[in-house]
Amino acid sequence: MRNLALIFSIFLVACEKNESTQVAPQPTKMTYEQALKSDDFKKIAGNIGSKFTEEDRAKMGAANAKMKEEMANAGLTVGAMAPDFTLTNAFGGQVSLKETLEQGPVVLVFYRGAWCPFCNIHLKVLQDNMPEFKKYNAQLIAVTPQQPDRSLEQLKSGNYDFEVLSDLDNKVMQDYNLYFEVAPDVVEIYKRVGIDLEGHNGEGRVGLPVPGTFVIDQQGKIVAQHADADYSKRMEPAEILKVLSSL
Repeated sequence: MRNLALIFSIFLVACEKNESTQVAPQPTKMTYEQALKSDDFKKIAGNIGSKFTEEDRAKMGAANAKMKEEMANAGLTVGAMAPDFTLTNAFGGQVSLKETLEQGPVVLVFYRGAWCPFCNIHLKVLQDNMPEFKKYNAQLIAVTPQQPDRSLEQLKSGNYDFEVLSDLDNKVMQDYNLYFEVAPDVVEIYKRVGIDLEGHNGEGRVGLPVPGTFVIDQQGKIVAQHADADYSKRMEPAEILKVLSSL
């Protein structure tokens, strides 16, 4: 369940904003949490689970428990100024946070890679809510440790209408207090079941971010955030829209 590259097709319909009450638009179909409970996801979980031995599960469980302890306070806090950065997008162009903020608030999402099913669900749900984000002139930026060519494949497969940037030296993940190294034995287990972290990220690079979402206002201040060492937990579009509507 934790280790499968899959783009989920999840279609969301968002409510229109009620101008008189200033209520943020709300997704009206499938949320991220609902998608995790879908029959499709349960089927995937059953299939992938059969690939792991009891020894694999014990090693991954121990490594995950250690990571959760070390990253219990992952992510910059609300009120902090968001560190600026310039990263390469999937097409080889340069994108900076500072310049993007000139257009409006930014929803900054850190995710593990195209191989992660939880990430793919979350990105798809966010993509389906892009029209609602744009009502507040908000821009969505996704940051990943994977190589730009991997991001390009993912961007095309998911029809993403947002920037996907590659943090190839891990600096941005570190600046936002999200970076950790995957345990060597887990790296090998992943590779055996078809998830080659070095193949995605580059030789010698097996670090990942704790998945995190930050809503940043035009002054560069973090006004909302969600970062959880439990990588199955993500910020819902409804939460993001509520914050954007208050700016």
